[in-house]
Amino acid sequence: MAINNPEQQTENSQRQPFAKKLFGWLKQLLFMLVLLTVFSAALDIWRSRDIPKTDLPNIQATTLQGEQIELLAMSHEQPVLLYFWGTWCPVCSFVSPSVNVMSGSYPVVSVAMTSGPDKKMQQYLQHKGYKFAVVNDASGEIAQQWSMQVTPTLMVIKEGELAYYTSGFTSLPGIWWRMLFA
Repeated sequence: MAINNPEQQTENSQRQPFAKKLFGWLKQLLFMLVLLTVFSAALDIWRSRDIPKTDLPNIQATTLQGEQIELLAMSHEQPVLLYFWGTWCPVCSFVSPSVNVMSGSYPVVSVAMTSGPDKKMQQYLQHKGYKFAVVNDASGEIAQQWSMQVTPTLMVIKEGELAYYTSGFTSLPGIWWRMLFA
């Protein structure tokens, strides 16, 4: 014999609409994430249409850390993350920490575009705690060779060819999967 408790029935009826609303919100959130991912991928494809996949310009330079780099030679050993950024770029301040994490596992070559003299850049890197290799492109010459117009831009170079390209905000998982699948 069941006892009908009006308070218990009211509590159960209130839970069901909340659970239904929560499920609806989660569905909308998932839909928006999928839509954003598709839009972002399409935007990356559109932005990369003018960037050559082969015959890439080589970056032969000395980093601010004193290391000699040759990008294309490095990319024949393992995939290299090439990162164009600037100290003046607000989105770069969100992406650079992820690049810094990646530099612990993969070779990273970053090009700081028109971000000031070497001493100022070294102070900036020390202040932020960034350990990734930085080529200071104070005049923007390297950026011009690569036709860079948007920061931040991340590229995965493998065996001298462009494997992946993305610009704008990119999450750490987004960078990881690009490096893993290169």
